[in-house]
Amino acid sequence: MIILAPIMTELELYIHSSFGILEKKELSKISELFEYSKLKKGDFLLESGQKCNKLSFIQSGLLRMFALVDGNEITQWISTKGYFATDLASFVHEKSSRLAIHALVDTELYSISKENYDKIGEIVPQWHALEKQFIINCFITLEDRVFSHLSMSAEQRYQLFFENNKTLFNEVPLQYIASMLGMTPETFSRIRKNNIS
Repeated sequence: MIILAPIMTELELYIHSSFGILEKKELSKISELFEYSKLKKGDFLLESGQKCNKLSFIQSGLLRMFALVDGNEITQWISTKGYFATDLASFVHEKSSRLAIHALVDTELYSISKENYDKIGEIVPQWHALEKQFIINCFITLEDRVFSHLSMSAEQRYQLFFENNKTLFNEVPLQYIASMLGMTPETFSRIRKNNIS
C-alpha cells in the first residue's frame, strides 16, 4: 500500500519556500503555533493606537494597512493571499501601532502571537539566521518601494504596480491603490484612462 505524504498547508508552503531548509517536523511544529481565524469584510485586525500582538498569514482574502494623516486615510499596503500582515514596529517593540489593518473582503487568517513567535527559536536552532534573511528580504522590498517613489514618475509607478498586481485592480477600490502609489484619485484616474485607451 502506498501512503501519500500529507499536503502542506498554504502557511507551511510559505514557510517552506521562505525558509527552505526546515524539515517537515519543524514546519509542523511552527504551524501549530498559529491560530486560525476569520474576518468579515470591514472588520479590523488592528486599530491605530493598539499594540499589535500578532503576525498574521493570509490564507484567503485582502487586508489593507493604512494610517490617518491630517484627517486623510493613507494606504500603506494591501496584503493578499499568501503574505503576512502586521505592524512590524509595534509587533517587535510592543508599542502602540501607527497603522490600522482591516479586511477589504471576507478574509481567513493564521495568526501567531508575539509569545509564540518568540518560541520558534526553541523549535528551530538556526531560526535567528533564517529570520535575519527574511527581514533583509522585507527591507529590500521596502527599499524598492521607496526608490520607485523617489525616482519614477506617477505613470511609471502605475505601470510597474499594474504589471505585478493586475488582479487587484478588479478587487480593491481604486482610491486605495492611488493612495498607496502616492497619487491623488484624479491623477490615478487620468493615468488609468490613458493606459486603457
